[in-house]
Amino acid sequence: MTSIFTRIIQGELPGHCVWEDEHAFAILTIEPIQEGHLLLIPRLEIDHWDDLPEDLASHLMSVSQILAKALKKAFECRRVSMMIIGLEVPHTHIHLSPINEMADANIGNAKRADGEALAAAAEKIRAALN
Repeated sequence: MTSIFTRIIQGELPGHCVWEDEHAFAILTIEPIQEGHLLLIPRLEIDHWDDLPEDLASHLMSVSQILAKALKKAFECRRVSMMIIGLEVPHTHIHLSPINEMADANIGNAKRADGEALAAAAEKIRAALN
């Protein structure tokens, strides 16, 4: 069965994409813990991150660094947290979120965001990537 992430990148479901290449894409999560909270997702539907081929895992880390720099620029945060949880969707995804203190990285703080807020955050990130 196709994952929700694949359906988003194929245009079947809406999403706010800020990064796309031949191996991965990044979208804003609809339930961010902080403004700018992204999900970096490999195009290959691999459930467990520890099953990623080494070259794909390396690529995701490189893209994570690029996105983290953009998040720092767009949201003026002290750090960018990185989490791989893997319980929500059976398709590997890396959470990247701007933070200023440890409490900002609590996934329990996730709240549904409206489309306008997500679109505005996506625009800030895209501008920071350019």
